[in-house]
Amino acid sequence: MPEIHVVVVEDEPAIRRGVVDALHASGYTVSEAADGERGLAEALRRGVDLVLLDLLLPKRDGLDVLAEVRKVRPTLPVIILTARGAEEDRVRGLKMGADDYVVKPFSARELLARVEAVLRRSVDRPAEVRGARWSGATIDFDRHEVRWPNHDRTELSETEIAILSFLVANNQRAVSREELLARLWGIGPKEVETRTVDMHIARLRSKLRDPSGRGTAEAIVTVRAHGYMAGPDLQPLGDCPKRGQDS
Repeated sequence: MPEIHVVVVEDEPAIRRGVVDALHASGYTVSEAADGERGLAEALRRGVDLVLLDLLLPKRDGLDVLAEVRKVRPTLPVIILTARGAEEDRVRGLKMGADDYVVKPFSARELLARVEAVLRRSVDRPAEVRGARWSGATIDFDRHEVRWPNHDRTELSETEIAILSFLVANNQRAVSREELLARLWGIGPKEVETRTVDMHIARLRSKLRDPSGRGTAEAIVTVRAHGYMAGPDLQPLGDCPKRGQDS
């Protein structure tokens, strides 16, 4: 099995030890954290493949940790560890983008089966990208900005970055409005109108228009009856310059 790195964020030592031992015994590389603050730092490290996240944590609530993880790594698989009867928290977690949940007390066998299932579903997820190039501009997903050749800069919102990074990572196919709602908002079209996606796309297109007026092509293309797709000139970029540096 290729090396898979799992982060366990759980404040109860006995539960955390049992989960860590079960994962180690199954061949996973494991990091652990006893509070939300440390857990968020571990989850955002490079090379992490999945996070097991308790909701009731000291220093930082589990749902808050999940929200921050989704902003930075929208495709990272997360399984919630939750107490029996905490249905409202489970529902909130799933709507915020968690991939699955396991109710305490759980067996090692059940937990490992959930981990394997989520990892199988995650195989087809696109690799995360740090930025893109468009019409001579650099789009920096970390800084949330577009830098144009004439040194103009356009700020992008968290949601706009999430949409753009998902489309760029899936630039070989059209992505439906329903998929964007499910992957980025963690909700279904019955809960929020798909027009929400259209409005975000319209604002994003406006911000990606070349301020010099030279470019006329759209960065995001509408594919009739299928949704949206990254334009042919909107291409993934490797690591963007670090904060404090310019390209």
